[in-house]
Amino acid sequence: MGYSHSHNHSHNQKDLQGRKLLISIVLNIVITVAQVIGGLVSGSLSLLSDALHNFSDVISLLVSYIAAKLSKQKASINRTFGYKRAEILAAFINASTLVIVAILLIIEAIKRFTDPQEVESNLVIWLSLIAIIGNGLSVLLLRKDSKNSINMRSAYLHLLTDMLASVAVLIGGLLMKYYQLFWVDSLLTLLIALYLIWVGYDLLKTSTKMLMLFTPDDINIKEVVRAVNKLPKVNKIHHVHIWNLSDEELHLEAHLDLRENISTAEFNELLLEIEKVLHKEFSINHVTIQPEYNKEDPKEVIVQD
Repeated sequence: MGYSHSHNHSHNQKDLQGRKLLISIVLNIVITVAQVIGGLVSGSLSLLSDALHNFSDVISLLVSYIAAKLSKQKASINRTFGYKRAEILAAFINASTLVIVAILLIIEAIKRFTDPQEVESNLVIWLSLIAIIGNGLSVLLLRKDSKNSINMRSAYLHLLTDMLASVAVLIGGLLMKYYQLFWVDSLLTLLIALYLIWVGYDLLKTSTKMLMLFTPDDINIKEVVRAVNKLPKVNKIHHVHIWNLSDEELHLEAHLDLRENISTAEFNELLLEIEKVLHKEFSINHVTIQPEYNKEDPKEVIVQD
């Protein structure tokens, strides 16, 4: 019964996340269209760069929305894990687009530095204000969910960086309006791009580690081994693998060398103890263990299979 409640709560949370993503998608489509038209009319590269970033937001939010929908689908014979890793893949795609967009912006900013152009600053100011309000609403919508899901965090970071970029564009518009400093447009584009790389790289690194099934940064395998080896009847846990299947699922797979030739019923009791220790101390919630007694195989903690 407890599992059913948790499962239903997770589905309701996913539905709510989906609705929030849809609202953010609509807001960003409106902002993108307005900024593209405004950037072309005003001649502002920073406004067009912000529009490009907003367009990447629309794509990333769509990817996040599809991934959130897929992750709710049940497992099947052909997909024994279902689509639980879809959200990690979405985060990887979103982080990659952040970095790619940033590189394109840097190239354009360098070109414009050599040939600063006059910009219609009033249009830049008003459109950047609209973008700040629209992205600000989206950021508030996704902020809470970003703490518990790498997929939602990738969408949240896209929107947060875009809101900050719009603030920079607004400052640039004011400087161009009152001081005619048109080179500021290119400088701001460059700064926005560098910030995108800084934010995108961290998310790209995290999602890549999860896709590669690396041990999570907050898990010390030696401590896990010590905790299990302390239990009675355990000789040594070895062939250890620990990985995130999704944000919510942390898996451990290992071989367990036993001190005695115990019965299946006794092993079930021992396994229950191991599961309790691993969940309480390390938040590992999926455990697969192969019991062994006097088996001739390598007993190292990490073994190249």
